[in-house]
Amino acid sequence: MMLWGSVVGKLWATILLLVSFVLIVLTVLLVEFFENFQIENIENDLTKTAEQIIKVTNEHQGSSNEVLQIASELIGNETKMIILNDDKMVFSSIGGDNEFEITPELIKNDPELLKVFTERKTVKKEMALSEDAGNEGLSAIVVGIPLELNGEQDEVFLFQSLESMEETTKSTTQFILLAAGIAIILTTIFAFFLSTRINAPLVKMREAALAIARGKFDTKVPILTQDEIGELAIAFNQMRKQLKFNMNALSQEKEHLSSILSSMADGVITFNKDGTILETNPPAERFLQSWYFEKGYNREDNVNVPLVLMNLFDESESFDKEQVGEITLQGRNWGLIVSPLYTNGDNIRGAVAIIRDMSDERRMDKLRTDFIANVSHELRTPISMLQGYSEAIVDDIAGSEEEKVEMARIIYDESLRMGRLINDLLDLAKLESGKMNLSYECVPISPYLKRITSKFSGLAKEKGITISASLQEDQIQWHFDPDRIEQVLTNLIDNAIRHTPPGGNIDVIQRTSDRRGLIIDVRDSGSGIPEEDLPFVFERFYKADKARTRGRSGTGLGLAIVKNIINAHDGYISVNSLPNKGTTFSIILPRIMENAE
Repeated sequence: MMLWGSVVGKLWATILLLVSFVLIVLTVLLVEFFENFQIENIENDLTKTAEQIIKVTNEHQGSSNEVLQIASELIGNETKMIILNDDKMVFSSIGGDNEFEITPELIKNDPELLKVFTERKTVKKEMALSEDAGNEGLSAIVVGIPLELNGEQDEVFLFQSLESMEETTKSTTQFILLAAGIAIILTTIFAFFLSTRINAPLVKMREAALAIARGKFDTKVPILTQDEIGELAIAFNQMRKQLKFNMNALSQEKEHLSSILSSMADGVITFNKDGTILETNPPAERFLQSWYFEKGYNREDNVNVPLVLMNLFDESESFDKEQVGEITLQGRNWGLIVSPLYTNGDNIRGAVAIIRDMSDERRMDKLRTDFIANVSHELRTPISMLQGYSEAIVDDIAGSEEEKVEMARIIYDESLRMGRLINDLLDLAKLESGKMNLSYECVPISPYLKRITSKFSGLAKEKGITISASLQEDQIQWHFDPDRIEQVLTNLIDNAIRHTPPGGNIDVIQRTSDRRGLIIDVRDSGSGIPEEDLPFVFERFYKADKARTRGRSGTGLGLAIVKNIINAHDGYISVNSLPNKGTTFSIILPRIMENAE
């Protein structure tokens, strides 16, 4: 089965059928030619013999019987002679045991042989002897010639059996068939040799093609000949090189596109018209996870885009342009842009969706709005007080000198408050823009912390609060900007004093960690921070005292400045608090700061 399905088998079968057809046709033609040739030779020989017999008989009319007997003996046993006079048998060389049993009736019943009697002409023909005479299947060549014997019109008929010719034809046919068999064997050998020569390079090309299909583009086809097959091998190798180049180019293009998609901050989703997702990148996957989680589905079980994108796609298909939308999922704002994708025939085959996380922009817009509102609120109170007390002084409403001094002191305090607010805003702007330079120094920690805590001892004692510094290592030194870190500690201790009731205590604790670096905790036993406010304590204008009581409330920028200063040192600040039990701010300065200049 494999042989018939191969090129070798098909080529061998084709050549064999072609050779067999040619040999069969040639055999038939040769046999027919030999039969006709022999029959013609026999007819000619019998005609010449009959003419010779007639000539001799005419020359020896007196002894015609003896002449005929001699002639019958000379022509041999295979040729029989009969001389008829109308229906009368004048002479016959056919013996009793001979296969020829021919009667005058058999001859005269043949229309062509009858012409010898009627038209006195020579007749040559092949005839089958009568079955009634016991000669079934026997054929013979008959030649009839008119004869003048002893003054009477007689007819000479010579018969020669075709049995010998048939035996010769059979031998010839057997010889031709033997030659045909040898030719078929040689043809088969030649066909297999030729087919193998043709098929071997094709097998190599097939193996190379399969290897290339498996991705082995370095596979080469050996060039075995310089003919068309060799040219095919050369073309195949050139195709392999070009295919390798194109596949590498496509792979690089795909990797390049994949890298671009993976590195994009915006999510990208491509999908078909039926909503089947084709390609996504990590930001898009986060969007899909949020969508399916909110809808109560499993992302792994869904391959279709969210309904909101399909609705935008339907609109883009209707209007033939991109559509924009926005959606909120899991507390985050997502901007959606859906653009149709076209085929070569300008038919829409799908769409690409750009997913942008707008949460930071919306948050910044809110912070910007809140910032303006907070700054306006913080400035409105001191400006109102400045305006009111200054008008009282100008209008001489104060009744005594002491009242004027008090109003002037209030105006002075409010101006200082406005100055602090402006300075804090400027410091925060510098820190957030990265324009503030830090001056690193190697600072001994023990005297540094003791000096800062002692600066607040008077204020703490006045409010009945105990303040202390607890040091894990007295001799430790650290690299940081002492002025900025002092600003941080001052802000934290000042906040602790303002929110700690009399009888409370404030501890400044220093410790070190091999992994985290220098750790400074500012711990108080004050009123604490509500749990819902903890995530926002480092935001600008955050105040735990929602009433914003004058004299106790600051500008609301201190902790924002503290966080930015610590971030500038590549450090970290955190807060832990329990209502009515106290608050702890932890500052971590990494050890790498020791090498900073």
